[in-house]
Amino acid sequence: MHTVEARTILSPQNGMNLYRGCTHGCIYCDSRSACYGFDHPFDDVEVKANAAELLEQALRRRRTRCMLGTGSMTDPYIPLEEEFRLVRRTLELADRYGFGFTLITKSARVLRDLDLLRSIHRKAKCVVQMTLTTRDEALCRRIEPNVSTTRERFGALKTLRDAGIPTVVWLTPVLPFINDTEENLRGVLDYCIEARVRGIVCFGMGMTLREGSRDYFYDRLDRLFPGMKERYIRTFGNRYALASSDNERLTAIFHAECERHGIMHDNRQIFDYLRTLEPTPHPTLF
Repeated sequence: MHTVEARTILSPQNGMNLYRGCTHGCIYCDSRSACYGFDHPFDDVEVKANAAELLEQALRRRRTRCMLGTGSMTDPYIPLEEEFRLVRRTLELADRYGFGFTLITKSARVLRDLDLLRSIHRKAKCVVQMTLTTRDEALCRRIEPNVSTTRERFGALKTLRDAGIPTVVWLTPVLPFINDTEENLRGVLDYCIEARVRGIVCFGMGMTLREGSRDYFYDRLDRLFPGMKERYIRTFGNRYALASSDNERLTAIFHAECERHGIMHDNRQIFDYLRTLEPTPHPTLF
């Protein structure tokens, strides 16, 4: 871990990375890709120590409110958050200045800030996004070793549901030959249905690999799934997009089940919902 004094905090789309790098160890992490230009080891997390101060300066200058976001590059609830509390401080600012907020995480640690999430949602809008990849707890601990397990995340989604906080699930990535089964898909969907999530983001049944992320992924495959790396290379070569051989059938099941249960499943509609501060009509879930 190391700290820096950042020059800016908000992107043109009102997103922010409070931390840069991650210790969750997910084997498929796209943020490890070389295109993101990390100049330090990915596991040596960069902490933007002045993030809250920069955000307050930016919000004071804003004439119109908007949705703020975090978590697209680094999970905001990595263990370092317990020490630095940057997420907590930025949520406090959003609450104070009347801005909306959305975040993406794989951690049940988000419940620590339930009081602020509820307050923001009462005044503006707050949406918690949670990634779910596998229903299998043992597999989860192998491919996502340092995060809350799927069952723990499911528990967090239900707590958020009961607190009136809308949620969106990211059903991605789906790893060919590993979790691309109908049983796994239906298991994750059952969790989403019970938790009454507002929408599910899915880019089809597969994953992407780039320079940097591919190296890490293949290294972990060698350790966790002997022979799997060679199977990937034989099947996909150096492709960017790696689709499951059962992609078409599983994707059809996904859309049909979401439609049947009133869950948003059009990615453009979901992203519009996440970007829009003013409340939008919510689909009837049950």
